[in-house]
Amino acid sequence: MRDVKKFRRSFRYAYEGLKHSLSTQQNMQFHFFVAFIVLILALLFELPKTEILFVLLSVTLVIVCELINTAVEKAVDLAMPDRHPLAKIAKDVAAAAVLVSAVFAAIVGMVVFYEPIDRLISRAGTGETVLTPGLIWTLISLVALTIVVVQTRFSDRRIPLRPSLLTAVSFAISTWIALLTGKTLIALLGYSLSIQLTFVLYDKRSRQLPALAIGAIIGTIMTVLAYFMIRNF
Repeated sequence: MRDVKKFRRSFRYAYEGLKHSLSTQQNMQFHFFVAFIVLILALLFELPKTEILFVLLSVTLVIVCELINTAVEKAVDLAMPDRHPLAKIAKDVAAAAVLVSAVFAAIVGMVVFYEPIDRLISRAGTGETVLTPGLIWTLISLVALTIVVVQTRFSDRRIPLRPSLLTAVSFAISTWIALLTGKTLIALLGYSLSIQLTFVLYDKRSRQLPALAIGAIIGTIMTVLAYFMIRNF
């Protein structure tokens, strides 16, 4: 009976640790958000069982490394409140573990999702949609205008919603490149530039990851909807 209570208590403590990390660590929130999107894409693309296992392995590895990184940071802060070279090394090594796992997850994602995305982009690029440069830039300007309206409309709320204008426009342009060319490699190159811009813009105080991610999602979704609406018109 004591073993059962001990197990339940340890399970509750572990769950509290997960909740604390998810509620206080922005990187963990970002990892969970990405994992949620990746798992939805895996279901939509109907990936085979083996590839889904690789996706789950990658997601689990990143989250575990982030949990360990958080534990190391808290332990180091408790043992050494002041700056110390050894404390910096401990934190840097723990962060490196997260980086290695994230790179592994990114490689797995590119390998697993390349063929489904290639088929999707190829089908989109075979349409006979007539799009002029003026229309495309007008639609990109509409994305920018939408972001400005959202920022203005929701900036005074208790939970302000301020999606990034630059990431929205950048991902809108990358999505147009993907849809118009129908070439997966070109699309990946375009999105890689947008992702690099996102990391360049990232700042914990002024430009947080949720704002950058929401801007990217709005720009991408609006472009896709505009493309298929025009195509079916």
